[in-house]
Amino acid sequence: MATKHSLQRLSSPSRGVSPAVHILGLGSFIYSYKWLVEHPNPINQAYGWHFQYLTIIGLTLSTTTFILGILADISLSRALFTAKNVMTLTAAPLEVLISLLYWGLRAIDPALVVPPELELPWPADLSFHLAPTVFLLLDILLLSPPWSIRALPSLGLSSAIAIAYWLWIELCFSHNGFYPYPLFALLHFSHRVLLFASCAVAMAGLTSALKTVYALVNGVDIPAERPVKLQRRK
Repeated sequence: MATKHSLQRLSSPSRGVSPAVHILGLGSFIYSYKWLVEHPNPINQAYGWHFQYLTIIGLTLSTTTFILGILADISLSRALFTAKNVMTLTAAPLEVLISLLYWGLRAIDPALVVPPELELPWPADLSFHLAPTVFLLLDILLLSPPWSIRALPSLGLSSAIAIAYWLWIELCFSHNGFYPYPLFALLHFSHRVLLFASCAVAMAGLTSALKTVYALVNGVDIPAERPVKLQRRK
């Protein structure tokens, strides 16, 4: 069994709880993809397929993260475990942001995020917009070492994701003539810029928040004090 970080709650990679969490997570993610294939709608034929949705991009990152996790559990590979932890730096804050935005906007008006004709039943809705967040939080808090990423790199990463997604949906709009989320069509260009900038800052803030939650659950590293050498008087 691989040696775990002193603050890591449970052993991972391992062949105990860790693969169970990763298998359950992958099962949920596969169910979501299966739903997309078995319940086609006009988005299936549109440019960009369902990858127009930030939800599906987040789901793909989560799936990749958990595939790396289960492979690390099987092989006990530290390299794969490290790769999984690097992926969580992007996947986890993004999934938390997706959940907060989706359920927050849905509470205001469901039509802002889902057209009435594309409404999901609750099991599918939860698998897309809540389950990835829950499973990633379990992985972070129980099966991962603490993150070392600082505020500025975190903001740079979230800004890169926001810009890339903005350019992507504008490309899809140029082909399809519609945005994946109804909210985007209600906003002027400058308002969309403000929205994406705000999301980038929020995602960076969520990274810091997740680090804080980790510290509350698992503690913090306290640097050992260097021994002071006393010099003898001559």
